[in-house]
Amino acid sequence: MNNIHLNHIPVLTKEVIKSLNIKKNGTYIDCTFGFGGHSKKILEHLNDRGTLYAIDKDPYSINIAKKICDNRFHIIPGNFSKILKNFQRNNTKKIDGILLDLGMSSMQLNNPNRGFSFLLNGPLDMRMNPKVGIKASEWLMKSDVKSITKVLYEFGEERFAKKIAIKIVQQNKIKPITTTIELSNLIKKIVPKNKKHPATRTFQAIRIHINQELNELREVLKYALKILTYKGRLSVISFHSLEDRIVKKFILKNSKPPFIPTGIGINEIQLSNLKQITLKIIDKVIPTKIEINTNPRARSAILRISEKKNINEQ
Repeated sequence: MNNIHLNHIPVLTKEVIKSLNIKKNGTYIDCTFGFGGHSKKILEHLNDRGTLYAIDKDPYSINIAKKICDNRFHIIPGNFSKILKNFQRNNTKKIDGILLDLGMSSMQLNNPNRGFSFLLNGPLDMRMNPKVGIKASEWLMKSDVKSITKVLYEFGEERFAKKIAIKIVQQNKIKPITTTIELSNLIKKIVPKNKKHPATRTFQAIRIHINQELNELREVLKYALKILTYKGRLSVISFHSLEDRIVKKFILKNSKPPFIPTGIGINEIQLSNLKQITLKIIDKVIPTKIEINTNPRARSAILRISEKKNINEQ
């Protein structure tokens, strides 16, 4: 475990700090602590009255976070959607900025025991929290062709989803697929070689399904909007089109006034509520060529920045 995360470089660090428009005495939440690169930079911009909450459900990340000896910093284990829901329910203090970095950390990808990598051989697990839920291998074993095809197509946009699903089910009847390399080799026989590794989309899809990542994202955005203060910033880094689509749609939905057809019976209070625009679009940022050359995992990153508006501000 000691050398697994040494090469981790957080993506778009300068841009993230700028996007959060940090107040020195503000309160911030890093919903995806990971190896702590962004959290440590946020702390550098806070004074003694500032506060940073970090969230992660990965036990390895939590152990790293616990080593940060700083009274301004608090690590909270668990799913970020549930924790932000609890913030809304139990905290009167509003949040000045929320960060979501939806990418996998190199600590996760480079540890073969986690089962995320199609290049390193290890148990086919893929759980962000190895103590919760079922392993990817167990899910594949108990699923039929229709279920696997649906996941691979919807969450991986894999054109060969059905062929892969059929082969997985056939193979599991002969000898269960229990390792990453076994699954990777099976896929390589079906998916033609391209710029991406043939197993990229399938591994992404299974990981998203096992960890319910897209449902989590939809939930956390909803609660993030509720706990942000006026002019509080929401900064989200996504790494594939499925995530970015959800983030973009959420921001657009909450930054445009609703269409109200003429002739609809509606009172002034209802009309006022309908007209409330709760987000202002600030920017969309992608990595520079220099960053991509230094940190190749940044190549697909998109940072979307929005700001909470006053309910009466249009």
